[in-house]
Amino acid sequence: MKKHRLFWAIMAALALVGFTGCGKDDDDQPAAKTKTELLTQSSWKFQSATASGTDITNNPAILCIKDDVISFSSNGTGTVVEGVNICTPTTAGSFTWSFQTNETVIVMSSALFPGGSGTFTINSMTETTLTISQSVTFPGFPSAVPVIAVYTH
Repeated sequence: MKKHRLFWAIMAALALVGFTGCGKDDDDQPAAKTKTELLTQSSWKFQSATASGTDITNNPAILCIKDDVISFSSNGTGTVVEGVNICTPTTAGSFTWSFQTNETVIVMSSALFPGGSGTFTINSMTETTLTISQSVTFPGFPSAVPVIAVYTH
């Protein structure tokens, strides 16, 4: 009878160790990156854009921003380097930036798009993709048009 009790005691101890020892530790998970870390970890390049829901990625009117490279630094500064296609007026140069509205808005001291402003709503931001939006006034249009732009690393 003592052998059976000892057997069950050992089995219970093993089961207890097995159930508690195999769980994942939350400490093993990397901490989620802050929005500043996501924004500043690498340069951003234009991928696509829509205006009022219509794809304008290949529209000649935005040709000059398609080859720009945008870099944000954690100290609140950044640069736009234009590629071969230069915007008129140019969007190249240095800027300052900050988050507003609980980090859902980026405010920059200069515009990225001709006819746009330096204020962008962040639609989404991941390790590799930044989706921003703002209203842009295009030449020939009587009012501002909602534009959504996607940038990638």
